Amino acid sequence: MHSVRRRWAAALLLVPLLTGCFAARDGSPYDAGAGAGGGRLRVAMAFPPAERFSPYGADATLLSRLGVTEGLTRLDGNGGAVPALAESWTRESGGGWVFTLREARFQDGTEVTPAAVAGALTHATHADPAPAALTGVRLTAEAVGERRVRVTTGTADSALPLRLSSPSLAVLSPKAYRTKAGADKSGTDTSGTAQARSGAANGKAAVDPAGTATGPFTLARTSGATRATLHRFADYWGGLAHASGLDVRFIVDGTARTNALRSGEVDIAEAVPVSQAATLDQPTVREVPTTRTTALFLNTRSGPFADPAVRAAAREAVDASALAEDVYEGHADIGRGLFGPALTWAGGERPRPTGRPAAKRAGNPALTLATYDNRPELPEVAQVLQQQLRKAGFGVKLEVREYSRLEGDALAGKFDAVVAARNTMLDTGDPVSYLADDFTCDGGYNLARVCDKAVDRAVAEAGARADDAARHRAALAAQTAVLRTDGVVPLVHQRIIHGVGASVRGVILDPYERTLVGTGTRR
Repeated sequence: MHSVRRRWAAALLLVPLLTGCFAARDGSPYDAGAGAGGGRLRVAMAFPPAERFSPYGADATLLSRLGVTEGLTRLDGNGGAVPALAESWTRESGGGWVFTLREARFQDGTEVTPAAVAGALTHATHADPAPAALTGVRLTAEAVGERRVRVTTGTADSALPLRLSSPSLAVLSPKAYRTKAGADKSGTDTSGTAQARSGAANGKAAVDPAGTATGPFTLARTSGATRATLHRFADYWGGLAHASGLDVRFIVDGTARTNALRSGEVDIAEAVPVSQAATLDQPTVREVPTTRTTALFLNTRSGPFADPAVRAAAREAVDASALAEDVYEGHADIGRGLFGPALTWAGGERPRPTGRPAAKRAGNPALTLATYDNRPELPEVAQVLQQQLRKAGFGVKLEVREYSRLEGDALAGKFDAVVAARNTMLDTGDPVSYLADDFTCDGGYNLARVCDKAVDRAVAEAGARADDAARHRAALAAQTAVLRTDGVVPLVHQRIIHGVGASVRGVILDPYERTLVGTGTRR
Protein backbone atom coordinates (compact mmCIF):
# COMPACT_ATOMS: atom_id res chain seq x y z
CA MET A 1 0.00 0.00 0.00
CA HIS A 2 1.34 3.38 -0.93
CA SER A 3 2.27 5.58 2.01
CA VAL A 4 -0.14 8.34 1.10
CA ARG A 5 -3.09 5.97 1.29
CA ARG A 6 -2.39 5.42 4.95
CA ARG A 7 -2.01 9.12 5.49
CA TRP A 8 -5.30 9.83 3.76
CA ALA A 9 -7.17 6.98 5.40
CA ALA A 10 -6.09 8.31 8.73
CA ALA A 11 -7.33 11.67 7.68
CA LEU A 12 -10.71 10.04 6.94
CA LEU A 13 -11.13 9.37 10.15
CA LEU A 14 -16.83 20.06 21.53
CA VAL A 15 -15.64 23.09 22.71
CA PRO A 16 -15.20 26.38 20.83
CA LEU A 17 -11.43 26.46 21.39
CA LEU A 18 -8.83 24.02 22.68
CA THR A 19 -9.42 24.41 26.37
CA GLY A 20 -8.19 22.94 29.60
CA CYS A 21 -10.72 20.13 29.31
CA PHE A 22 -8.81 18.67 26.39
CA ALA A 23 -5.45 19.60 27.86
CA ALA A 24 -6.21 17.29 30.77
CA ARG A 25 -5.01 13.77 30.07
CA ASP A 26 -8.42 12.12 29.96
CA GLY A 27 -10.99 14.88 30.18
CA SER A 28 -11.76 14.07 33.81
CA PRO A 29 -9.87 14.10 37.12
CA TYR A 30 -8.80 10.65 38.17
CA ASP A 31 -10.34 9.03 41.24
CA ALA A 32 -8.55 5.80 42.14
CA GLY A 33 -11.41 4.54 44.27
CA ALA A 34 -14.00 5.05 41.55
CA GLY A 35 -11.74 3.55 38.87
CA ALA A 36 -11.51 0.12 40.47
CA GLY A 37 -15.22 -0.60 40.27
CA GLY A 38 -16.15 0.82 36.87
CA GLY A 39 -18.26 -1.18 34.42
CA ARG A 40 -17.50 -1.86 30.78
CA LEU A 41 -18.22 0.69 28.08
CA ARG A 42 -19.84 -0.11 24.73
CA VAL A 43 -18.35 1.96 21.91
CA ALA A 44 -19.37 2.27 18.26
CA MET A 45 -16.52 3.34 15.97
CA ALA A 46 -17.00 4.74 12.47
CA PHE A 47 -14.02 3.18 10.73
CA PRO A 48 -13.14 -0.51 11.07
CA PRO A 49 -9.55 -1.74 11.19
CA ALA A 50 -8.22 -1.65 7.63
CA GLU A 51 -4.81 -3.23 8.19
CA ARG A 52 -5.38 -5.72 11.02
CA PHE A 53 -4.45 -3.15 13.67
CA SER A 54 -1.04 -2.35 12.23
CA PRO A 55 0.38 0.64 14.13
CA TYR A 56 1.97 1.97 10.93
CA GLY A 57 -1.16 2.62 8.88
CA ALA A 58 -4.67 3.94 9.21
CA ASP A 59 -5.28 1.78 12.28
CA ALA A 60 -2.68 3.67 14.31
CA THR A 61 -5.24 6.38 15.07
CA LEU A 62 -7.86 3.75 15.87
CA LEU A 63 -5.56 2.26 18.48
CA SER A 64 -4.81 5.62 20.06
CA ARG A 65 -8.48 6.65 20.09
CA LEU A 66 -9.33 3.54 22.07
CA GLY A 67 -6.58 4.15 24.63
CA VAL A 68 -4.39 1.23 23.57
CA THR A 69 -1.22 2.94 22.37
CA GLU A 70 0.79 6.04 23.15
CA GLY A 71 4.14 7.53 22.24
CA LEU A 72 6.87 9.53 23.89
CA THR A 73 4.85 12.75 23.65
CA ARG A 74 1.30 13.92 23.05
CA LEU A 75 -0.31 17.18 21.93
CA ASP A 76 -1.80 19.63 24.41
CA GLY A 77 -4.65 22.05 23.86
CA ASN A 78 -2.43 24.61 22.16
CA GLY A 79 -0.84 22.15 19.77
CA GLY A 80 2.39 21.83 21.74
CA ALA A 81 4.23 18.64 22.66
CA VAL A 82 3.84 17.58 26.30
CA PRO A 83 5.01 14.49 28.21
CA ALA A 84 3.60 11.03 27.66
CA LEU A 85 6.04 8.10 28.01
CA ALA A 86 8.83 10.67 28.08
CA GLU A 87 8.64 12.92 31.12
CA SER A 88 11.09 15.50 29.70
CA TRP A 89 13.48 16.16 26.82
CA THR A 90 16.34 18.41 25.81
CA ARG A 91 17.85 19.38 22.49
CA GLU A 92 21.54 18.75 21.88
CA SER A 93 23.84 20.99 19.88
CA GLY A 94 24.45 18.29 17.28
CA GLY A 95 20.82 18.10 16.22
CA GLY A 96 19.79 15.21 18.43
CA TRP A 97 17.19 15.18 21.20
CA VAL A 98 17.51 13.26 24.48
CA PHE A 99 14.26 12.01 26.03
CA THR A 100 14.09 10.99 29.67
CA LEU A 101 11.56 8.20 30.21
CA ARG A 102 9.09 7.95 33.04
CA GLU A 103 8.72 4.70 34.96
CA ALA A 104 6.15 2.64 33.06
CA ARG A 105 5.37 -0.91 32.04
CA PHE A 106 4.18 -2.54 28.85
CA GLN A 107 0.95 -4.49 28.93
CA ASP A 108 2.95 -7.75 28.75
CA GLY A 109 4.48 -6.89 32.14
CA THR A 110 7.93 -5.86 30.94
CA GLU A 111 9.46 -2.48 31.73
CA VAL A 112 9.57 0.44 29.32
CA THR A 113 13.33 0.74 28.91
CA PRO A 114 15.48 2.97 26.71
CA ALA A 115 16.44 -0.08 24.63
CA ALA A 116 12.79 -1.02 24.11
CA VAL A 117 11.87 2.53 23.08
CA ALA A 118 14.83 2.80 20.71
CA GLY A 119 13.87 -0.56 19.22
CA ALA A 120 10.26 0.48 18.72
CA LEU A 121 11.25 3.68 16.91
CA THR A 122 13.78 1.79 14.81
CA HIS A 123 11.11 -0.70 13.75
CA ALA A 124 8.93 2.22 12.65
CA THR A 125 11.72 3.50 10.40
CA HIS A 126 11.93 0.05 8.77
CA ALA A 127 8.18 -0.21 8.12
CA ASP A 128 7.21 -0.51 4.45
CA PRO A 129 5.68 1.89 3.64
CA ALA A 130 7.05 4.29 6.23
CA PRO A 131 4.65 5.95 8.68
CA ALA A 132 3.38 9.32 7.49
CA ALA A 133 5.08 11.05 10.43
CA LEU A 134 8.45 9.97 9.05
CA THR A 135 7.91 11.10 5.48
CA GLY A 136 11.14 12.74 4.35
CA VAL A 137 12.78 12.14 7.74
CA ARG A 138 15.76 9.86 8.44
CA LEU A 139 15.44 9.00 12.13
CA THR A 140 17.73 7.00 14.40
CA ALA A 141 17.25 6.14 18.07
CA GLU A 142 19.61 4.73 20.70
CA ALA A 143 19.63 4.10 24.42
CA VAL A 144 22.09 6.43 26.16
CA GLY A 145 21.50 5.80 29.84
CA GLU A 146 19.34 4.11 32.42
CA ARG A 147 16.29 6.19 31.48
CA ARG A 148 17.37 8.15 28.43
CA VAL A 149 16.93 7.75 24.67
CA ARG A 150 18.66 9.85 22.04
CA VAL A 151 16.64 10.47 18.86
CA THR A 152 18.44 12.02 15.91
CA THR A 153 17.28 13.04 12.43
CA GLY A 154 19.32 13.34 9.25
CA THR A 155 18.81 17.08 9.24
CA ALA A 156 17.96 19.21 12.27
CA ASP A 157 14.26 18.90 13.06
CA SER A 158 12.79 21.52 15.39
CA ALA A 159 9.47 19.70 15.34
CA LEU A 160 10.74 16.31 16.51
CA PRO A 161 8.86 16.33 19.87
CA LEU A 162 5.67 17.09 17.92
CA ARG A 163 6.46 14.39 15.38
CA LEU A 164 6.91 11.79 18.12
CA SER A 165 3.33 12.43 19.29
CA SER A 166 2.06 10.75 16.11
CA PRO A 167 -0.06 7.63 16.73
CA SER A 168 2.05 5.84 14.11
CA LEU A 169 5.12 6.23 16.34
CA ALA A 170 3.55 4.52 19.35
CA VAL A 171 5.94 2.55 21.55
CA LEU A 172 5.33 -1.21 21.82
CA SER A 173 7.27 -3.88 23.71
CA PRO A 174 9.90 -5.99 21.92
CA LYS A 175 7.42 -8.87 21.89
CA ALA A 176 5.24 -6.95 19.41
CA TYR A 177 7.66 -7.01 16.50
CA ARG A 178 7.62 -10.10 14.36
CA THR A 179 8.44 -11.08 10.83
CA LYS A 180 6.57 -13.43 8.54
CA ALA A 181 8.75 -16.30 9.64
CA GLY A 182 8.02 -15.66 13.31
CA ALA A 183 11.37 -14.12 14.22
CA ASP A 184 12.22 -10.54 15.06
CA LYS A 185 14.98 -8.63 13.31
CA SER A 186 17.59 -9.94 15.75
CA GLY A 187 16.72 -13.54 14.88
CA THR A 188 15.06 -14.33 18.21
CA ASP A 189 12.12 -16.71 17.90
CA THR A 190 8.87 -14.85 18.56
CA SER A 191 6.34 -17.21 16.98
CA GLY A 192 2.75 -16.81 18.05
CA THR A 193 -0.65 -15.62 16.86
CA ALA A 194 0.26 -12.04 16.14
CA GLN A 195 0.19 -12.27 12.39
CA ALA A 196 -3.39 -13.46 12.43
CA ARG A 197 -4.35 -10.20 14.07
CA SER A 198 -1.92 -7.63 12.77
CA GLY A 199 0.85 -6.87 10.35
CA ALA A 200 1.70 -5.54 6.96
CA ALA A 201 -0.06 -7.17 4.04
CA ASN A 202 3.23 -8.08 2.40
CA GLY A 203 4.39 -10.01 5.47
CA LYS A 204 7.21 -7.60 6.31
CA ALA A 205 7.57 -6.38 9.87
CA ALA A 206 4.27 -7.82 11.14
CA VAL A 207 3.48 -6.08 14.41
CA ASP A 208 1.09 -7.16 17.15
CA PRO A 209 -0.20 -4.38 19.45
CA ALA A 210 -2.38 -6.82 21.42
CA GLY A 211 -1.01 -6.90 24.98
CA THR A 212 2.21 -5.12 24.02
CA ALA A 213 1.29 -1.41 24.21
CA THR A 214 1.35 0.98 27.19
CA GLY A 215 -2.09 2.63 27.23
CA PRO A 216 -4.86 2.27 29.84
CA PHE A 217 -6.64 -0.40 27.77
CA THR A 218 -5.20 -3.54 26.23
CA LEU A 219 -6.48 -5.14 23.02
CA ALA A 220 -7.59 -8.63 24.06
CA ARG A 221 -9.65 -10.05 21.23
CA THR A 222 -10.89 -9.08 17.77
CA SER A 223 -13.53 -10.46 15.44
CA GLY A 224 -12.34 -9.45 12.01
CA ALA A 225 -13.41 -5.91 11.20
CA THR A 226 -16.64 -6.04 13.20
CA ARG A 227 -15.81 -6.18 16.93
CA ALA A 228 -12.98 -5.84 19.43
CA THR A 229 -12.69 -6.52 23.15
CA LEU A 230 -10.39 -4.42 25.33
CA HIS A 231 -9.59 -4.89 29.01
CA ARG A 232 -8.34 -2.41 31.58
CA PHE A 233 -4.55 -2.42 32.04
CA ALA A 234 -3.97 -2.68 35.79
CA ASP A 235 -0.39 -1.32 35.73
CA TYR A 236 -0.97 1.75 33.59
CA TRP A 237 1.45 4.50 34.65
CA GLY A 238 -1.30 7.14 34.47
CA GLY A 239 -3.57 5.37 36.98
CA LEU A 240 -6.24 2.70 36.83
CA ALA A 241 -8.97 3.40 34.27
CA HIS A 242 -12.49 3.90 35.63
CA ALA A 243 -14.01 1.53 33.04
CA SER A 244 -13.09 -2.13 33.40
CA GLY A 245 -12.95 -2.52 29.63
CA LEU A 246 -14.38 -1.62 26.24
CA ASP A 247 -16.67 -3.62 23.98
CA VAL A 248 -16.15 -2.09 20.56
CA ARG A 249 -18.32 -2.42 17.47
CA PHE A 250 -17.25 -1.07 14.09
CA ILE A 251 -20.35 0.35 12.40
CA VAL A 252 -19.58 2.07 9.11
CA ASP A 253 -23.11 3.32 8.41
CA GLY A 254 -23.63 6.59 10.27
CA THR A 255 -27.38 6.15 10.64
CA ALA A 256 -26.95 2.66 12.09
CA ARG A 257 -24.28 3.97 14.45
CA THR A 258 -26.60 6.72 15.65
CA ASN A 259 -29.51 4.29 16.05
CA ALA A 260 -27.32 2.03 18.19
CA LEU A 261 -26.81 4.91 20.63
CA ARG A 262 -30.45 5.95 20.56
CA SER A 263 -31.62 2.40 21.32
CA GLY A 264 -29.15 1.99 24.17
CA GLU A 265 -27.05 -0.67 22.44
CA VAL A 266 -23.90 1.45 22.83
CA ASP A 267 -22.74 4.11 25.27
CA ILE A 268 -20.63 6.12 22.81
CA ALA A 269 -21.08 6.57 19.06
CA GLU A 270 -18.28 8.47 17.38
CA ALA A 271 -18.62 10.67 14.29
CA VAL A 272 -22.38 11.08 14.12
CA PRO A 273 -23.32 12.42 10.65
CA VAL A 274 -24.67 15.95 10.67
CA SER A 275 -27.90 14.64 9.14
CA GLN A 276 -28.42 12.50 12.25
CA ALA A 277 -27.45 15.01 14.94
CA ALA A 278 -30.97 16.44 15.19
CA THR A 279 -32.40 12.98 15.88
CA LEU A 280 -30.49 12.71 19.16
CA ASP A 281 -31.54 14.22 22.46
CA GLN A 282 -29.53 17.40 22.91
CA PRO A 283 -27.77 16.27 26.13
CA THR A 284 -26.25 13.32 24.23
CA VAL A 285 -24.64 15.46 21.51
CA ARG A 286 -20.99 16.43 21.93
CA GLU A 287 -19.53 18.71 19.29
CA VAL A 288 -15.95 19.94 18.91
CA PRO A 289 -14.16 21.97 16.25
CA THR A 290 -11.41 19.90 14.68
CA THR A 291 -8.23 20.56 12.78
CA ARG A 292 -9.85 18.98 9.70
CA THR A 293 -10.44 21.34 6.78
CA THR A 294 -12.55 20.48 3.76
CA ALA A 295 -11.18 22.18 0.66
CA LEU A 296 -11.37 22.33 -3.11
CA PHE A 297 -8.02 21.36 -4.64
CA LEU A 298 -7.42 22.62 -8.18
CA ASN A 299 -4.96 20.86 -10.48
CA THR A 300 -2.35 23.56 -11.07
CA ARG A 301 -0.26 21.60 -13.60
CA SER A 302 -2.69 20.42 -16.28
CA GLY A 303 -6.18 21.06 -17.60
CA PRO A 304 -8.09 24.34 -17.32
CA PHE A 305 -6.77 25.16 -13.84
CA ALA A 306 -3.17 25.26 -15.04
CA ASP A 307 -4.13 28.87 -15.89
CA PRO A 308 -3.98 30.97 -12.68
CA ALA A 309 -6.72 33.26 -13.99
CA VAL A 310 -9.10 30.31 -14.40
CA ARG A 311 -8.29 29.17 -10.88
CA ALA A 312 -9.14 32.66 -9.67
CA ALA A 313 -12.50 32.42 -11.43
CA ALA A 314 -13.24 29.15 -9.67
CA ARG A 315 -12.29 30.65 -6.30
CA GLU A 316 -14.62 33.59 -6.86
CA ALA A 317 -17.46 31.25 -7.85
CA VAL A 318 -17.36 29.33 -4.55
CA ASP A 319 -19.73 30.35 -1.75
CA ALA A 320 -18.52 28.46 1.32
CA SER A 321 -21.28 29.86 3.53
CA ALA A 322 -23.84 27.77 1.65
CA LEU A 323 -21.84 24.66 2.50
CA ALA A 324 -21.49 25.46 6.19
CA GLU A 325 -25.16 26.36 6.60
CA ASP A 326 -26.84 23.83 4.31
CA VAL A 327 -24.65 20.77 3.79
CA TYR A 328 -23.19 20.79 7.31
CA GLU A 329 -26.37 22.24 8.85
CA GLY A 330 -24.38 24.71 10.93
CA HIS A 331 -21.98 22.04 12.25
CA ALA A 332 -18.97 23.55 10.45
CA ASP A 333 -17.22 26.90 10.27
CA ILE A 334 -16.68 28.77 7.02
CA GLY A 335 -13.18 28.12 5.69
CA ARG A 336 -10.97 31.13 6.40
CA GLY A 337 -7.70 29.41 5.59
CA LEU A 338 -5.97 26.06 5.85
CA PHE A 339 -5.95 26.20 9.66
CA GLY A 340 -9.27 26.56 11.42
CA PRO A 341 -10.57 27.90 14.75
CA ALA A 342 -9.65 24.71 16.62
CA LEU A 343 -6.08 26.01 16.59
CA THR A 344 -5.90 28.99 18.93
CA TRP A 345 -2.70 30.32 17.35
CA ALA A 346 -4.38 30.45 13.93
CA GLY A 347 -7.12 32.87 15.03
CA GLY A 348 -7.28 36.61 14.66
CA GLU A 349 -6.80 38.71 11.57
CA ARG A 350 -5.15 36.94 8.67
CA PRO A 351 -3.30 38.71 5.86
CA ARG A 352 -5.19 38.58 2.60
CA PRO A 353 -3.15 37.08 -0.23
CA THR A 354 -2.04 39.73 -2.70
CA GLY A 355 -0.73 39.49 -6.23
CA ARG A 356 -3.38 37.10 -7.48
CA PRO A 357 -4.24 37.41 -11.20
CA ALA A 358 -7.62 38.71 -12.25
CA ALA A 359 -10.29 36.07 -12.78
CA LYS A 360 -10.83 34.91 -16.36
CA ARG A 361 -13.92 33.09 -17.55
CA ALA A 362 -12.83 31.95 -20.99
CA GLY A 363 -15.55 30.11 -22.88
CA ASN A 364 -17.09 27.12 -21.13
CA PRO A 365 -14.17 25.07 -19.81
CA ALA A 366 -15.11 21.45 -19.11
CA LEU A 367 -13.68 19.87 -15.99
CA THR A 368 -13.96 16.78 -13.83
CA LEU A 369 -14.60 17.32 -10.12
CA ALA A 370 -13.86 14.27 -7.97
CA THR A 371 -14.52 13.31 -4.37
CA TYR A 372 -15.01 10.22 -2.23
CA ASP A 373 -18.03 8.90 -0.36
CA ASN A 374 -16.36 7.59 2.81
CA ARG A 375 -17.50 10.81 4.46
CA PRO A 376 -21.19 11.24 3.63
CA GLU A 377 -21.12 15.05 3.41
CA LEU A 378 -18.48 15.25 0.68
CA PRO A 379 -20.57 14.09 -2.31
CA GLU A 380 -23.18 16.67 -1.32
CA VAL A 381 -20.46 19.33 -1.06
CA ALA A 382 -19.33 18.39 -4.56
CA GLN A 383 -22.88 18.69 -5.91
CA VAL A 384 -23.23 22.20 -4.49
CA LEU A 385 -19.86 23.18 -5.95
CA GLN A 386 -20.91 21.75 -9.29
CA GLN A 387 -23.90 24.10 -9.32
CA GLN A 388 -21.83 27.11 -8.23
CA LEU A 389 -19.15 26.48 -10.86
CA ARG A 390 -21.73 25.97 -13.58
CA LYS A 391 -23.19 29.37 -12.80
CA ALA A 392 -19.70 30.79 -13.35
CA GLY A 393 -19.50 29.23 -16.81
CA PHE A 394 -17.74 25.94 -16.11
CA GLY A 395 -18.93 22.61 -17.44
CA VAL A 396 -18.59 20.22 -14.49
CA LYS A 397 -18.71 16.43 -14.45
CA LEU A 398 -18.77 14.74 -11.04
CA GLU A 399 -16.74 11.64 -10.20
CA VAL A 400 -17.55 10.00 -6.84
CA ARG A 401 -15.68 6.90 -5.71
CA GLU A 402 -14.67 5.06 -2.58
CA TYR A 403 -11.42 6.61 -1.39
CA SER A 404 -9.11 3.68 -2.10
CA ARG A 405 -10.22 3.80 -5.75
CA LEU A 406 -9.78 7.58 -5.96
CA GLU A 407 -6.46 8.31 -4.33
CA GLY A 408 -4.03 7.14 -7.00
CA ASP A 409 -5.76 9.03 -9.81
CA ALA A 410 -6.12 12.17 -7.66
CA LEU A 411 -2.43 12.28 -6.82
CA ALA A 412 -1.51 11.58 -10.44
CA GLY A 413 -3.46 14.65 -11.56
CA LYS A 414 -6.12 12.78 -13.54
CA PHE A 415 -8.86 15.07 -12.21
CA ASP A 416 -9.17 18.81 -12.69
CA ALA A 417 -10.38 19.35 -9.13
CA VAL A 418 -10.82 17.29 -5.97
CA VAL A 419 -12.98 17.93 -2.91
CA ALA A 420 -11.21 16.47 0.09
CA ALA A 421 -11.13 16.67 3.90
CA ARG A 422 -7.69 16.82 5.52
CA ASN A 423 -6.83 16.79 9.20
CA THR A 424 -3.91 19.19 9.08
CA MET A 425 -2.46 18.14 12.45
CA LEU A 426 -3.08 14.39 12.43
CA ASP A 427 0.20 13.09 11.03
CA THR A 428 2.79 15.12 12.94
CA GLY A 429 1.07 17.87 14.91
CA ASP A 430 3.36 20.31 13.10
CA PRO A 431 1.74 22.84 10.70
CA VAL A 432 5.00 23.30 8.78
CA SER A 433 5.35 19.57 8.08
CA TYR A 434 1.77 19.54 6.81
CA LEU A 435 2.42 22.47 4.46
CA ALA A 436 5.62 20.86 3.19
CA ASP A 437 3.91 17.56 2.46
CA ASP A 438 0.81 19.01 0.81
CA PHE A 439 1.94 22.13 -1.07
CA THR A 440 5.65 22.10 -1.93
CA CYS A 441 7.32 20.87 -5.09
CA ASP A 442 8.69 17.78 -3.31
CA GLY A 443 5.59 17.17 -1.19
CA GLY A 444 4.33 13.61 -1.07
CA TYR A 445 0.63 14.45 -0.71
CA ASN A 446 0.19 17.37 -3.08
CA LEU A 447 -3.38 17.02 -4.37
CA ALA A 448 -3.27 20.46 -6.00
CA ARG A 449 0.14 19.67 -7.55
CA VAL A 450 1.40 23.05 -6.41
CA CYS A 451 5.02 23.83 -7.28
CA ASP A 452 5.75 27.46 -6.51
CA LYS A 453 9.12 28.94 -5.52
CA ALA A 454 7.53 31.45 -3.16
CA VAL A 455 5.66 28.67 -1.36
CA ASP A 456 8.76 26.48 -1.05
CA ARG A 457 10.73 29.43 0.29
CA ALA A 458 8.07 30.37 2.85
CA VAL A 459 7.73 26.78 4.06
CA ALA A 460 11.51 26.43 4.35
CA GLU A 461 11.70 29.64 6.37
CA ALA A 462 8.96 28.38 8.69
CA GLY A 463 10.77 25.07 9.10
CA ALA A 464 13.84 26.89 10.35
CA ARG A 465 11.93 28.36 13.31
CA ALA A 466 12.44 26.44 16.56
CA ASP A 467 10.36 28.59 18.93
CA ASP A 468 6.70 27.52 18.88
CA ALA A 469 5.27 31.03 18.58
CA ALA A 470 7.71 31.99 15.81
CA ARG A 471 7.02 28.72 14.00
CA HIS A 472 3.28 29.35 14.12
CA ARG A 473 3.67 32.88 12.77
CA ALA A 474 5.87 31.61 9.97
CA ALA A 475 3.37 28.83 9.19
CA LEU A 476 0.63 31.45 8.79
CA ALA A 477 2.87 33.41 6.42
CA ALA A 478 3.47 30.23 4.43
CA GLN A 479 -0.28 29.62 4.40
CA THR A 480 -0.72 33.02 2.75
CA ALA A 481 1.79 32.02 0.08
CA VAL A 482 -0.14 28.82 -0.58
CA LEU A 483 -3.49 30.61 -0.84
CA ARG A 484 -1.93 33.12 -3.25
CA THR A 485 -1.54 30.28 -5.80
CA ASP A 486 -5.31 29.58 -5.77
CA GLY A 487 -4.40 25.91 -5.90
CA VAL A 488 -6.58 25.28 -2.88
CA VAL A 489 -9.85 26.93 -1.88
CA PRO A 490 -10.71 26.34 1.81
CA LEU A 491 -14.40 25.51 2.18
CA VAL A 492 -15.22 24.64 5.79
CA HIS A 493 -13.49 23.78 9.03
CA GLN A 494 -15.27 20.70 10.26
CA ARG A 495 -16.67 19.98 13.68
CA ILE A 496 -16.98 16.39 14.76
CA ILE A 497 -20.11 15.20 16.54
CA HIS A 498 -20.06 12.35 19.02
CA GLY A 499 -23.12 10.75 20.54
CA VAL A 500 -22.60 10.12 24.26
CA GLY A 501 -25.06 8.36 26.54
CA ALA A 502 -26.56 10.45 29.34
CA SER A 503 -24.80 8.41 32.03
CA VAL A 504 -21.36 8.55 30.42
CA ARG A 505 -18.68 10.91 31.69
CA GLY A 506 -15.12 11.74 30.65
CA VAL A 507 -15.27 11.20 26.87
CA ILE A 508 -12.26 13.00 25.40
CA LEU A 509 -13.28 15.69 22.92
CA ASP A 510 -10.10 15.85 20.87
CA PRO A 511 -9.79 18.36 18.01
CA TYR A 512 -6.87 16.32 16.65
CA GLU A 513 -9.05 13.17 16.44
CA ARG A 514 -6.36 11.10 18.14
CA THR A 515 -8.10 10.21 21.39
CA LEU A 516 -11.63 9.37 22.50
CA VAL A 517 -11.49 7.11 25.58
CA GLY A 518 -9.14 7.52 28.54
CA THR A 519 -8.76 6.68 32.22
CA GLY A 520 -11.60 9.00 33.24
CA THR A 521 -14.16 7.74 30.72
CA ARG A 522 -16.92 5.92 32.60
CA ARG A 523 -20.60 5.43 33.21
